[in-house]
Amino acid sequence: MEGNNLIVPNELSNEDIKNLIYTVRGKKVMLDSDVAMLYHCGTKYVNRIVKRNIERFPEDFCFQLNEKEFEVLRCQFVTLNGNGRGQHRKYLPYVFTEQGIAMLSALLKSDVAVSVSVNIMKAFIEMRKLLMINGQVFERLTNMEYKLLEHDKKVDEVFNQLQTEQAIAIR
Repeated sequence: MEGNNLIVPNELSNEDIKNLIYTVRGKKVMLDSDVAMLYHCGTKYVNRIVKRNIERFPEDFCFQLNEKEFEVLRCQFVTLNGNGRGQHRKYLPYVFTEQGIAMLSALLKSDVAVSVSVNIMKAFIEMRKLLMINGQVFERLTNMEYKLLEHDKKVDEVFNQLQTEQAIAIR
């Protein structure tokens, strides 16, 4: 992914960035290689900055994926072509939360990093709003479903009462 797919910050859309955000351990995160590509630097460089400033990256900012998590993500975006040198990762990737990306951008200190960070933050905010709206819609649907169940019970009670009264009237 490094080098070949450089994206100019001005051409970066929220959709482009949102497609690079995954959910791992219940958190919205971006892969180190995707962050490096967006910041126009190497993945090794990004990870070296993190390791040199590890006190600035607690686990809720940045963490390394385990093998199972990486396999699940790799199946989602099919990263390996199967042949060619340098196609396989030697180490499990790190992922960054929104706060981790903000911390990383402060350490990178380049015009590209500033511009890209602003776009990444906007994408995270947009996704958070979308999730909140979806949560409200699901809550309303759940309430409607509950009310429908209550109405069904009442209709059944009325129907049973009518059947009972009809049976009594026939006798």
